[in-house]
Amino acid sequence: MPARKLYFESIRVGDELPALAKAPVDRVQLSRYAGASGDYNPVHVDEVYAKSVGMPSVYAPGMLIMGMLGQLISDWARGGQLRRYGVRFIKMVWPGDTVVCKGRVSDRHGTGGRYFVEIDLWAENQRGELLMKGQSVIQLFYSLEDENRQRSGQSPIVVEVPRESILAPQAGGQGEGSETEETGAKKAPSNAKKSAKTATASPTTPAPVAAAKKLKK
Repeated sequence: MPARKLYFESIRVGDELPALAKAPVDRVQLSRYAGASGDYNPVHVDEVYAKSVGMPSVYAPGMLIMGMLGQLISDWARGGQLRRYGVRFIKMVWPGDTVVCKGRVSDRHGTGGRYFVEIDLWAENQRGELLMKGQSVIQLFYSLEDENRQRSGQSPIVVEVPRESILAPQAGGQGEGSETEETGAKKAPSNAKKSAKTATASPTTPAPVAAAKKLKK
């Protein structure tokens, strides 16, 4: 059975992505990720070394969790093209932690036959603590008819869609939306520390997602 396709016309601001719960992180997974990614930092794989530098144990690389959020997007946006993906690292992930990845459509707009949705993303552990937050931008065909037209060499269906944002006022106001990774009071938990690190990936540098897919059982 072919994978379902996702089209712009069926998406609404506020739609939630199906949550993705990963198996608890263990030391075997950390070793496998080191091999898949080429990141052999001993704080992720060597318990003795990790404790020698003041850590209670080894801990997961942030890029592993970024890859898990990338899997959430790739599973949901079937047929779409990833245009931007960035995250902020908030909290360490330790062996035994369960990572739950979540997302919500925060913005949609289209002009000139090109249609985009913005997704706010975040990951939590089994205690509901925020581990990571981020945002991605996906380009989609407007509809099945639009896809068929473009794949046959015809011009796209053109529907002008003003920007619709989760931040827009409820009573007729037009929100500008935001293209930063900080958008959305309702979208992801807001207890992120100002010192949290940021990472971004583009369609030409999908290493975290690719590495995570190697580990997917």
